[in-house]
Amino acid sequence: MADSIFTRIIRGEIPSHRLYEDDRVFAFLDIGPLSQGHALVVPKEPAETIDKLSDESAAAIGRCLPRLARAILKATGATAFNILQNNGRAAHQAVPHVHFHIIPRFENRPDGAGLEITWRAQKLESAAGADLARKIIANLAG
Repeated sequence: MADSIFTRIIRGEIPSHRLYEDDRVFAFLDIGPLSQGHALVVPKEPAETIDKLSDESAAAIGRCLPRLARAILKATGATAFNILQNNGRAAHQAVPHVHFHIIPRFENRPDGAGLEITWRAQKLESAAGADLARKIIANLAG
């Protein structure tokens, strides 16, 4: 995988407002925030999508996300937050390096309006759902 902007930030080649760092994870403020406190959490392991990330790096991010979310909520006074993670161009991933956005949300404040979500649910038929579940479960073993 070629270096991404996040790889360069992790190495200190590009300045950032670092929030957290350990041997597997680096977190910093987004320079194009959707709201006050918008942060990015990235693994130091250079994986493009989460399915290519090691279990160890994924676990390290899983441990950091709740801690960072609590700290951001307390620091900003936000009342809620989104955690957003995209994989691949079709899913709107802009930087080819796994990253999680923590986006604080504020009641009745315009700085919490930078993210809009449209959810167009479909119907899952019982037989199709059972068949798909069997296929997914079979692939978990591999």
